Amino acid sequence: MSPGTLVAALDYGSVLIFALTGALVASRAQLDPVGFVFMAALTAVGGGTLRDLLLGRATVFWVAQPAYVMLAAGAALVVFWTAHLIESRYRLLIWLDSVALSVAVAAGAAVAIQAGFGPAITVIMGVVTGTFGGLMRDVVGNEVPLVLKQGELYLTAAFGGALVAAGLVWLGVAPPAALIAGAVAVWILRAGSLLRG
Repeated sequence: MSPGTLVAALDYGSVLIFALTGALVASRAQLDPVGFVFMAALTAVGGGTLRDLLLGRATVFWVAQPAYVMLAAGAALVVFWTAHLIESRYRLLIWLDSVALSVAVAAGAAVAIQAGFGPAITVIMGVVTGTFGGLMRDVVGNEVPLVLKQGELYLTAAFGGALVAAGLVWLGVAPPAALIAGAVAVWILRAGSLLRG
């Protein structure tokens, strides 16, 4: 898999899953369909937008490829029509968010690696990409942000996974394997904290 294909795959994955979490927050707030799309898109592209701006990329990823926003909008409308079937929207939200965090941290790290940045910037971009979309979602949705909630292993999970990915690349491991290892590390830390409190 080429570096460009890997970055796109990770971005699409994080956009889709974060969009679902944004739509679930919209459902909890009983918003209309436009509110669902807004919350889903904000969550889906928020972290990646900040990442691209900080790295000085020529064009923000979803502006260059509007399919990302269309994917988020589609996910939002699916949740709008099906959320009432879900017994515990909050439980689904936090578990989907754990997967989204994992993929988004890897996506942020991948962009920094592809652009030739060193380990420190790679770690920071992984954390930024993984956490800022969810932070915006929770603030706009008037919920206590998961990233700031006491007792949540959230920022630490993002940092740990980004550190694993950056460290492995620095040691000479191929980026795809390093990024997968980083994503798995994020999810293990986050899921473990959810299971064990």
